[in-house]
Amino acid sequence: MPVLLNADASFSSKQELLDLQDCPLSGDPFLDTPSPVDSQTGSPVGSGSRSLGPDVPIQPHIFTGASSVPGQMHGAETKPHAETPLGLQLISPDSDQLCGWGALTPKAMQVFNTPRWVLFFLSVAAFLQGMIVNGLINTVITSIERRFDLHSYESGLIVSSYDIAACICVVFVSYFGGTGHKPRWLGWGVLIMALGSLVFALPHFTSPPYQVSLPEQTGMCSANRTSPCQDKEGGGLSSYRFVFMLGQFLHGIGATPLYTLGVTYLDENVNSNYAPVYVGIFYAAAVLGPAAGYLLGGYFLSIFTEIHLTTEMTPEDPNWIGAWWIGFLVGGAAALLISFPILGYPRQLPGSQEYASMRVSEAHQLKDGSHTTASDPQFGKSVKDMPRSVLLLLKNPTFVFLCLTVATVATLVAGVSAFGPKFLESQFNLSASKASTLFGYIVVPAGGGGTLLGGYIVKRFNLRCRGIIRFCMICAMTSLAAVFIFLIHCPNVPMAGVTAPYQFAVQSFFFSLDLNLTVDCNANCSCVRELYNPVCGADDMMYYSPCHAGCTSINHTDVSTGKQVYSGCSCVVGNVSWGEEGFALAGKCGNSCYHLPVFLTVFFITITFTFLCQSPTVTAILRCVPDSQRSFALGIQWVVVRTLGTIPGPIAFGAMIDISCLLWQDQCGEQGSCYLYQNSTMSQYILITAIIYKVALGAIFFLVASILYKPPPESPQNSCESTDQGKVSDLPIKDPPEDGVIVKPHARSASLTSEAD
Repeated sequence: MPVLLNADASFSSKQELLDLQDCPLSGDPFLDTPSPVDSQTGSPVGSGSRSLGPDVPIQPHIFTGASSVPGQMHGAETKPHAETPLGLQLISPDSDQLCGWGALTPKAMQVFNTPRWVLFFLSVAAFLQGMIVNGLINTVITSIERRFDLHSYESGLIVSSYDIAACICVVFVSYFGGTGHKPRWLGWGVLIMALGSLVFALPHFTSPPYQVSLPEQTGMCSANRTSPCQDKEGGGLSSYRFVFMLGQFLHGIGATPLYTLGVTYLDENVNSNYAPVYVGIFYAAAVLGPAAGYLLGGYFLSIFTEIHLTTEMTPEDPNWIGAWWIGFLVGGAAALLISFPILGYPRQLPGSQEYASMRVSEAHQLKDGSHTTASDPQFGKSVKDMPRSVLLLLKNPTFVFLCLTVATVATLVAGVSAFGPKFLESQFNLSASKASTLFGYIVVPAGGGGTLLGGYIVKRFNLRCRGIIRFCMICAMTSLAAVFIFLIHCPNVPMAGVTAPYQFAVQSFFFSLDLNLTVDCNANCSCVRELYNPVCGADDMMYYSPCHAGCTSINHTDVSTGKQVYSGCSCVVGNVSWGEEGFALAGKCGNSCYHLPVFLTVFFITITFTFLCQSPTVTAILRCVPDSQRSFALGIQWVVVRTLGTIPGPIAFGAMIDISCLLWQDQCGEQGSCYLYQNSTMSQYILITAIIYKVALGAIFFLVASILYKPPPESPQNSCESTDQGKVSDLPIKDPPEDGVIVKPHARSASLTSEAD
């Protein structure tokens, strides 16, 4: 009589195994042993002394009847062993499941061959990807604009280049990588991403040193001024945008396996109950990465870009360029180091086959029954099956609408991430480094905490697919109410000739830059537009430069601020606050708007509820498709997300912000970056966009996905019911492979009794 032991049975000691061998097979001893279904209380396998944690691999020793096993299990080669007194055969773990590089598999490395360590290394890689791509680049983009004379739409194209590259290769990576060696795809991807960071920092070392001469910087009123365009060298720096785009292309290619193959590799190597927690931690690391990028970027921007030179400028100076390139060197080096451990992981972790046998299907059921095609073991192994795979996914309405929902959220996240620091900088009159730092302080607890909390809620309440979708819909509606904070905006600081007329101007003010920057009080100063150095007059009016304010000399340097005080300013009138007339202080005027604390508080709530449904949405996508299509489904999802979301998002936001620009940089007749924005227009555009995407699209797509979802008939219909509750006979159980024997933990007494008989 062949004897089958549960595949997830493990033994804590040799004595326990000997006790089992000495135990007589009278009656059915397995009926007295609590099954994982009866005793499951949150642990991935069971309870009591034999339950294992989510990251502890089940012992890869499987006992099978010698007469019923042809010698293989899931394709793993087995060697004959001496039979035990009970006729049991011990199958050793496959050498392909060892951790190492090729033939180098040291025993000390096997301690890292667990799901927990895989989660650690993949989380570090996701953290670095988020820090570089979604943090550092978004932080330094305004400095890059000023340094290389770029428009906002050009910088938006640089940001979107990452998604363009990922969109091109994600289908092939997810399709072939899904059936290939996932850790190798992941490791090489991280290596390519490291190369992209080094390429992105390259323009700093190949472009001429950035220098601003102080005599030209002061821009005093003088009748004998020479235009800086006469000394301008040929060959603009704007061509470096192609180098930045190349770096972003490499970033996109390298990060593609991370969010497709990385998620499925985690999901298939842990118990299904703990998968949402693992995915949540992974995505939380991806969210914390941008936050760290904002903080590091803000710090590096406080260092002058030419670190080997000294300058009298301060970070508040409009001509200041911070050391934007340091973060990419640090991030690239770290990504290079983390790629090697990932390359050493096996195709499957020990114990992954048992987890696969316990998984309960929640795939959406198509009316024509074509979803059963994906259950064919040979399906998806050839490129000829790719069109059929795509068709199966597109016929799944739940999957399609979940992808559209993620795309709408990604549009907002990409746009706000790219230009959020610029929004704070313009609205609240902050420096680039301070705006980036504040933005990072908000994203760290809100984004990371929301992502972790979302995964925990799914695990805590054992939400099934429909319950997850409804939960995400509630989060979308809550975050919608918070976006109305953009109704509050700060008024622009009055700037002579731009947002307010000169006090001494004879003609009326028509908001025409060419007509109103030069008026009677500075007509004899020979001021040029190429020298932008704003000063704040004693009348609380901001002027384009000391020359445009009519200042003739530097009076002294303010001790408290270290800023220069100009005197003899013929355009400065009315002394309300200083008791002086004709004086101006270097730098922009302070903003009297006090909405910053309120804005940051409500913005924190918006980000929290936006990211609260990030990992649950990914979990719902993985559950509503067949197991064999999970990697490919994530790949198709990212195609939709990037095509409809993250690619047009930054470009559209950049163009929208350009529309609200009031004052453009003049580069000797060529338009450069924007100096001053209309705050009210910028806020209105962002508010309208957020309402459209979150209500008209996001929440509605979640609702439609929930309505159209059709679970398997064997699956519990209650969306809050656990996958391990209820009658065992109601749960769909996968058949064991033909070439091996795995007894499902849910198939308990009935199968064992019949076998004993």
